[in-house]
Amino acid sequence: MTKSNNEKNFEMAIFAGGCFWCMVSPFHVLKGIEEVKSGYIGGHLENPTYKDVKTQTSGHYEVVRIIYDPSIISYEKLLRAFWMQIDPTDPDGQFYDRGPSYRSGIFYTTEAQKQQAEASKNTLAASGRFHDPIVTEILPATTFYDAEEYHQDFYKKNPVEYKEDRKISGRDEFIKKYWGEEYWAIFEE
Repeated sequence: MTKSNNEKNFEMAIFAGGCFWCMVSPFHVLKGIEEVKSGYIGGHLENPTYKDVKTQTSGHYEVVRIIYDPSIISYEKLLRAFWMQIDPTDPDGQFYDRGPSYRSGIFYTTEAQKQQAEASKNTLAASGRFHDPIVTEILPATTFYDAEEYHQDFYKKNPVEYKEDRKISGRDEFIKKYWGEEYWAIFEE
């Protein structure tokens, strides 16, 4: 999807990486990002609420929708940043968040995104970085539903709760173990 705004063409990427609270801030700091929205995708219920998704029966994933300027940041770089945020070997959720709504996934909006996502997944699998198979799904994007306003930019609105939640999740320890200094380099490019 391409969107025109002030004569700029923006594109969209959608990633599921567990709790969307922890997926917003890493993308916000990358150059070329116009917007990062928390939301839901992939389920059978129209206009789901957080309560609906939390029941683990609506079929939705918690996701972030990223609007970006491809003249500044590539989809490939977004994919690299995505893989560094998640445990791609966990089929049952992410870190301490368990259940179908917390699975990892890449939701492509174009055939080119699908091909790039599959190539990046194959590269990660071949790297030997993880001993278990990469189970992150690559799926066509369906209707994206905005999460409730209190979920948007949660890390900014509730910094203490966000830091505590992120700390107990185990995400940062996982990132440090598997990516080390390489993780921080992507934000400096």
